[in-house]
Amino acid sequence: MTVSRFTATLSTPSSWWPITYQTPINVIPPSTLHNPRRLPLFFCSDSNATFTPEPSSKQGNLKSGLYLVGTPIGNLEDITLRALRVLKSADVILAEDTRHSGKLLQHYSIKTPLLSYHKFNEAQREQSILKRLIEGEIVALISDAGTPGISDPGSELAKLCVEANISVIPIPGPCAFVAALSASGLSTNEFSFVGFLPKNASARRERLMVSANEAATQIFYVPPHKFLQFLEESLDLFGEFRRCVMAREITKMHEEFWRGTLGEAKSTLLDRQPKGEITFLIESKPICEAESPSETQLEDELRALISNGHSLSTALKLVAAGSSMKRKAIYSLALRKFGKQHDGLNNVES
Repeated sequence: MTVSRFTATLSTPSSWWPITYQTPINVIPPSTLHNPRRLPLFFCSDSNATFTPEPSSKQGNLKSGLYLVGTPIGNLEDITLRALRVLKSADVILAEDTRHSGKLLQHYSIKTPLLSYHKFNEAQREQSILKRLIEGEIVALISDAGTPGISDPGSELAKLCVEANISVIPIPGPCAFVAALSASGLSTNEFSFVGFLPKNASARRERLMVSANEAATQIFYVPPHKFLQFLEESLDLFGEFRRCVMAREITKMHEEFWRGTLGEAKSTLLDRQPKGEITFLIESKPICEAESPSETQLEDELRALISNGHSLSTALKLVAAGSSMKRKAIYSLALRKFGKQHDGLNNVES
């Protein structure tokens, strides 16, 4: 008997050519094998020949480390073949919500154990996870949707692994803000991903003020119950003529892209109360020779920031960042209008 074996070159490492069983050949049927999909392909010249599959480890060709696996943000077909291979090969999968992620694993018949890992328990889980990684395990991390660590748990664990010299391997996949930006029609040359804004009103306004003065497309994640608040605050700082895009329920059945100005958004969207996951994009500040603001306008901006809890020095820096006027001129105005009643003003000029 002559047995010839060859390994086919495939598009994915875990794929195998199907075996056609014919009556004269006596082989082990797939139902009796532990993992029939991992059979190599044999051609036998003896009709009475039998063979036993070679053992294969669960890890396959994967090395030990933390795998950050991107998962669908709404459409199950958006997962990659590589992501599926990693999830099947991992020793454990860390999931933000095990019940939610369990549906994804069940859809693709993945039996790897799940372990909850979210913002409320990540500090308690970190050391035990690091121990498993040091012992040589493959740990996959997924979020409820999209890429782990991007406005989701994962960044702190990745940081700890890097510090401990443990491999961190990204498995690219869907990302809501990238998908929204690509289809927005706004400039993609430069952009700032802000994500979710702070809960504190003062910190939120300060961040929006910085965004309003940046020469790059601004991208926000907005909870539907805070959309009204976000729109009103943005309109106040960006102005009604700045172009914007609302990308809602991306890749899902009710996906929607709304495009217009912030002023049009207020008149059109506030009555609708959009639901679902919202990614909101605002165009960059126009590059032009703007007229210098009047002293009254500068004084109003300073007063508004101070009334929101900022020190005069911080307010001065924020106003100067968004104004074409020289910093010394604004400092002089602040000194005349507000005096040295706030700490730190003497250090601003330098």
